[in-house]
Amino acid sequence: MNKQLLLMKRPVEFPSEDTWAFTEEQTPEPREGQLLIRQHLISLDPAMRGWINASRSYIEAVELGDVMRAGTVGQVVKAVNHPKFKEGDMLSGWGGVQQFTLTDGKGFHKINTELADPKVHMSTLGMPGMTAYFGILEVGKIKSGNTVVVSGAAGAVGSVVGQIAKIKGCRVVGIAGGEEKCHYLKEDLGFDEVIDYKSGNLRKDLKKACPEGIDVYFDNVGGYTLDTVLTRINRQARIVICGAISQYNEKAIQGPTNYLSLLVNRATMEGMVVFDYAKRYPEAVVQLAQWMKEGKLKSREDVYVGIEHFYETFCRLFSGEKIGKLILDIKQ
Repeated sequence: MNKQLLLMKRPVEFPSEDTWAFTEEQTPEPREGQLLIRQHLISLDPAMRGWINASRSYIEAVELGDVMRAGTVGQVVKAVNHPKFKEGDMLSGWGGVQQFTLTDGKGFHKINTELADPKVHMSTLGMPGMTAYFGILEVGKIKSGNTVVVSGAAGAVGSVVGQIAKIKGCRVVGIAGGEEKCHYLKEDLGFDEVIDYKSGNLRKDLKKACPEGIDVYFDNVGGYTLDTVLTRINRQARIVICGAISQYNEKAIQGPTNYLSLLVNRATMEGMVVFDYAKRYPEAVVQLAQWMKEGKLKSREDVYVGIEHFYETFCRLFSGEKIGKLILDIKQ
């Protein structure tokens, strides 16, 4: 049997557990040119909150009654004359929150488990790593000597953004919540300064950490954090809008009131969606893997076990009770 998580309703604020419901159906049999993949890992991402809204976004909403969208890593258990993949291949793609997925293979790609553990292919060598790589290099256009500030810095994307910026010779300031995360960023990842937004005064702490202003800001949080950073930006600063986790469960979105700072400083604010760089993913994987091999880049995964624990694991995205990439291991 194939256990699946279906979207049952569209929440207005924070999703309740009955936003989704589990169901079981007979595991499907692949037909000509199809694959049956047994899922091993499910990615949990803040973007999931946007995918279950009815409002327009960069990707179609999950339809009511459909399997909840999620990135996955799994193994091909049956293949019927497939032109690209065979039984035993480990594939990454959009398999959804279910134990098995039936597919023609479109949108899936084979991962090299000799290069890294499958979990790393879901984090630093997966979508978070791609987002960080292209977001900070292509949109942020960092240069050696820049002061780079990253919010959500202990998360899957933010932690890689900060490390890439360090590799490129930047001074990096991370914003995170809690002593454990701040210690991880400074002691393990080598950030120059870390601001604990939960225990201090963000405006004063930013001024102290960035006395000469901010050249590049990589935003995963939005709201008050973004608004505060705008007061410290330098001329021709680049602000990368990757996410706004502080706003995803709000009825009314809090936009930046300090946006005139963009005008005064001739700065730019640009949204970044990783799918725009899909053709260049292999380039990023090669470089990120090389940095990992050289010991310049670290990957951290926060793994929880069991598909039935989806909701409580999902909640960790917004409570902050995780460090690095949040993954659900459903291999049985």
